[in-house]
Amino acid sequence: MEAGMRKPRDYDAELKELEAKTNELKARKVQQLGELVIATGADAFSADELAGALIVLAETTDTGKREAWAKRGAAFFPRRSRRSAKATDRNAESTPAQSGGAQPTSGDKGAA
Repeated sequence: MEAGMRKPRDYDAELKELEAKTNELKARKVQQLGELVIATGADAFSADELAGALIVLAETTDTGKREAWAKRGAAFFPRRSRRSAKATDRNAESTPAQSGGAQPTSGDKGAA
């Protein structure tokens, strides 16, 4: 190679690397959502019941309901709520976190 020439980029290798990373992130998200279902006890519902409930959740535009759900979800994960909520805002009557509970990623707002 001459002194001023750069090595050409290997777009195929970069694309394969990005696809592998995408697949890894999707697999991690699926695992975390499954762990969340189990940790909350929602695995006791049939797939149809769970799907129906999630559809209602996804279609809900009532911000009051969504905020109440988010607050209850934050209380379920005490480590997360310490970082994001004041101790005075916590609901003392909320369900305590179960050991081995899933921690949702910060980008998964709809997951909790």
